[in-house]
Amino acid sequence: MSSSNLKNAVIAFLVPLPSIVFYLSFLRHHTTTTRHPLSALWSWCYHNPLLLANAFFFFNVNILFWVIGLIQSSHWLIDLYWTVIPVLFAHCYATHPLLSSHNLWRSRIVIALTWVWSIRLTHSYFRRENWQWGAREDWRFGNMRHQYGKNWWWMSFFAIYVSQQTFLVGISLPLYIIHSVDDPWSIWDLTATIVCLSGVVVAYYADTQLHEFVTENSKLKESGKPIVPTLETGLWKYSRHPNYFGEQLWWWGLVIFAWNLGHGWTSIGALINSMCLAYVTILVENRMLQQPYRAEAYRQYQKTTSVLIPWFRRSSAEGAKDKSP
Repeated sequence: MSSSNLKNAVIAFLVPLPSIVFYLSFLRHHTTTTRHPLSALWSWCYHNPLLLANAFFFFNVNILFWVIGLIQSSHWLIDLYWTVIPVLFAHCYATHPLLSSHNLWRSRIVIALTWVWSIRLTHSYFRRENWQWGAREDWRFGNMRHQYGKNWWWMSFFAIYVSQQTFLVGISLPLYIIHSVDDPWSIWDLTATIVCLSGVVVAYYADTQLHEFVTENSKLKESGKPIVPTLETGLWKYSRHPNYFGEQLWWWGLVIFAWNLGHGWTSIGALINSMCLAYVTILVENRMLQQPYRAEAYRQYQKTTSVLIPWFRRSSAEGAKDKSP
């Protein structure tokens, strides 16, 4: 392991410690009857679990991650922790003393599902990064860095971190509701479980097929052979973005849990995430069309293949007809 790789690994393991240590201190001291200098703070943490989660995100992610990103000139940490923060939220809500009245089996199943989702996505992240820690930041951040120039150092705080807080706290709202309501397990909980698991499985196979495609193309390029311009086999035969589809199934599956508990309003987080993903999809496809070796093949792929929801392929003529005025 190179020195920079080791350094980034150490950073990644240490950065959540401020929030973890603070939360454990809160759990230890909030019930003490003796006067404590932080009694008012412990009381606030006890009565405001959702605001507490937001405070952790703001100080530990928005500020600390941002400062580290400025020092390293790379905001890679937020990509890695996108896969970890929902797990931390789930455990925070499950152990918060004010939220002790919840269905234990629902809590255990959802936490287990969240761990499965996190492990799948973390594995995909490191596989894509060739098992390196912080080797690069998201290409969209690089584009914004170029776009904002000398103002990027402060714009990045809002464009990357404040926006990510909105997304991650919002889409994790069902985890809060699951640990706030003590309704019995129902058929809708089983439905939500199946949807969540289906999303994880679809995303895993889609990402695996994409990884194998990229790896094979790298070998073809090294040997001087022509590469394959588009992936059109497996799940990618029926959807241009099956990995995104699987990820959406996961988040909307969590919404079903909350909806069943009478809190359908939490779907706002998943809805905003879906809208942002639609925008990201446009960016990704425009990027594909800007690459000369695959532009024409990708245009044909767009004409024949569903953009998100897997469906049977159309002929090129049908696709052209659908796009005509």
